[in-house]
Amino acid sequence: MNQPDLGLKVSELRQLKNLTQEQLAEKCEVSTRTIQRIESGEVDPRVYTLQRLSETLNFDFEEHNPANENLWLTFLHLSSAIVMLIIPLVVWSLKKDQSARINTQGRQVLNFQITMTLLLFAAAFLLVALPVGMVILDMANITNLEDGPVFILLSVCAPLPLILIGLFCTYEAVVNAMRAVAGRPIHYPLSIPFVK
Repeated sequence: MNQPDLGLKVSELRQLKNLTQEQLAEKCEVSTRTIQRIESGEVDPRVYTLQRLSETLNFDFEEHNPANENLWLTFLHLSSAIVMLIIPLVVWSLKKDQSARINTQGRQVLNFQITMTLLLFAAAFLLVALPVGMVILDMANITNLEDGPVFILLSVCAPLPLILIGLFCTYEAVVNAMRAVAGRPIHYPLSIPFVK
């Protein structure tokens, strides 16, 4: 397990065992400053220290090594290109406990996916509602479809929101996948924070 995930996991396990940093340092036979630096992600522990942490906290840090973290992050972000909520939800659910980055970025992807799914439903509703509304107006003799270029314009423009949402999702997926692999902060605009 690499930093900063290692430090976050040590801190989490220490708190679950109701140990202070001083108590953990004493049990691991290292200085308190070493524990502080490990938990803050400043240093990678030496092999001896990692073994002592594993024994004291009853957790095998080597077994939980997210070696393919970047691969999973890339897959997680690219899955938002096809606005399908189930794929990022499954990936996030399976990997969130193994990596703090996957947990944090997975929440951002899910919030983006939920927001875009709601927008897609609204756009699909408009796609159906506009032509149906025009036909109803025509049947009520309020408008005449045969004379109206408005109907043709609406029929052509109605799918436009669906296309724009698809292009926007693809762009954000690719850009954020590249940012995640490069270790830069990701950002999904227009996301409503449903998953916190």
